[in-house]
Amino acid sequence: MKKLMFSLALVGFLWSCSPTQTTTKQNDVAVTIDLINVKDDKVMVSVTPPTFTTESVTYHFPKTVPGTYSEDNYGRFIENVKAFDNKGKTLKVAKIDENSYSISDATKLSKITYLVNDTFDTESGAGFGESEDVFSPAGTNIKAGENFMLNTHGFIGYFKGKEETPYKLIVQHPETLTGISAMTDADPSTTLDVFYMPKYANLVEMPIMYSKPDFTTFRIDDMDIIISVYSPTGKYTAEQITPHMENMMKAQKRFLGPIDATKKYAILLYLADVEAKDAKGFGALEHPTSTTVVMPEVMDLEMLQEQLKDVVSHEFFHIVTPLTIHSTEIQNFDFNNPQMSEHLWMYEGVTEYFANLFQINQGLIEEGEFFERMAGKIAQSRQMNDNMSFTKMSKNVLNQPYKEQYLNVYNKGALIAMCVDILIRENSNGEKGILNLMQELSKQYGKNKAFKDEELFDKITALTYPAVGEFLKTHVAGETPIPYEQFFAKMGVTETTIEVPGNPFLKGQTEPYITINPNTKEILVLPDSELNIFMTSLGLKNNDTLLAFNDKSYNLDNIYDLIMASVNWKDGDAISVKIKRDGKEQTIKGKVIMPKEKQESYIATDNTKKTVRDAWLKG
Repeated sequence: MKKLMFSLALVGFLWSCSPTQTTTKQNDVAVTIDLINVKDDKVMVSVTPPTFTTESVTYHFPKTVPGTYSEDNYGRFIENVKAFDNKGKTLKVAKIDENSYSISDATKLSKITYLVNDTFDTESGAGFGESEDVFSPAGTNIKAGENFMLNTHGFIGYFKGKEETPYKLIVQHPETLTGISAMTDADPSTTLDVFYMPKYANLVEMPIMYSKPDFTTFRIDDMDIIISVYSPTGKYTAEQITPHMENMMKAQKRFLGPIDATKKYAILLYLADVEAKDAKGFGALEHPTSTTVVMPEVMDLEMLQEQLKDVVSHEFFHIVTPLTIHSTEIQNFDFNNPQMSEHLWMYEGVTEYFANLFQINQGLIEEGEFFERMAGKIAQSRQMNDNMSFTKMSKNVLNQPYKEQYLNVYNKGALIAMCVDILIRENSNGEKGILNLMQELSKQYGKNKAFKDEELFDKITALTYPAVGEFLKTHVAGETPIPYEQFFAKMGVTETTIEVPGNPFLKGQTEPYITINPNTKEILVLPDSELNIFMTSLGLKNNDTLLAFNDKSYNLDNIYDLIMASVNWKDGDAISVKIKRDGKEQTIKGKVIMPKEKQESYIATDNTKKTVRDAWLKG
């Protein structure tokens, strides 16, 4: 999973088979999702169960799903659960908890029906950990006749004791909408899709997005890639996005080498309307053969492509871990009583590190940008609890105070991976790195064989060097902060200060220069703040009301558009600002001068370490 944090303070594996490969009907769970007869923004789901010999049975909706590390309780979006025998007579249904229903006379059970509400409509846009929002890429959308985001765990549950039972999924959909998935449709009809999965855990790893057909396909080596795009205003198409994505994924495949567990991969991109009641949690969620991505449609194409490069590359690298290399907690995932693994530093940290390392390795970014990114992660990680055991945090990530530290997996987790990489490079004289380690682990384990949490560090030490084992014991399982400058020094890299572009409306990414008039929703320059060069060069003053930029009006309702637009402003661009000062409107015209901010970073200084440094960064 990869979350993107935009400030609103200012604003199993692929498995497809033919119908003849399923078991007999009485041993299947057959699920029908009706996307045609949508009423009150709710979708009807019908479930035909396997045969039961017990007097009662429990039907569960997931509390947690793999890759999310949060308790989302998908049962809260379900209503009007009913059960019937084969004569249509209702059976008694009792709600046990938010996610579970007990059904009496289970030997007579012939069908269950219920209604599903989507999650996108409930999102508040509050920051991570501040609300009960479902992270959008793990959520669901119901927009009748236009778009359905089917993260299947939001629509389909499982019977207790029948988790290994095969599933048949039938989706009835409008002829105008096409469902894109890594699954194979076994029905030729234009209004009916049929999918077969060997068990529930495989089914919930197979999201489907239904929308007006807008997709592209391409092939990289022996892997088929399909990209589907939903853009509510038609601003973007799959054809626009594909060339950039194809170049990136080719570079990823070159970087990965022999690690490859997927023959088909689907990217489902949902572009949200930030001014509407729509998804607000931007980022992506990985699956063995696909990724769901949610981004704001207001981004310009260049910025969208850059965000997709970072986000989708992160999710794609999850085919290494945890999808290929994982613990028993993940192999035998319990959707309603999840036991978390200690090794988020690997599942998310190594993945995030690879998503940055491959870009310098494949020439997509320069050395300076890579160091700048790592320096940024150091700064952000030090805002978290740097003394907390990372393995302890991972094991208890669903509970406080560990839950609030989760986002550190993308910062300190990636830095842990970097330090392991540096240690391996140092001890092998540049011959090996962390990618070699992951290749060895994938050979020894793989998607069908899990490791035990408590044995992983010893296994890594045996495959690498004692220094790596000591590092993991001290800085990952232990509570000792990592002295990053010592690790950079091993590669001939030292600290430096660089100047980077700032934001016209935000100082240091945390302190705003603007506020909102609660009575009028108008955007105001703060009355007492010291203004930056962007504002002073245009002659803006404290208490000015900012009405429009470049002839587009802004207020609280579309302030997000303004922030996103400002990210793309460059020094020297012509700009006009319509303001209200002392009750009078006026328009100011001038040139953009972006504020600059000093930031800690790193730079290569010791050429005696150039060989090992080049091996680290360029492979």
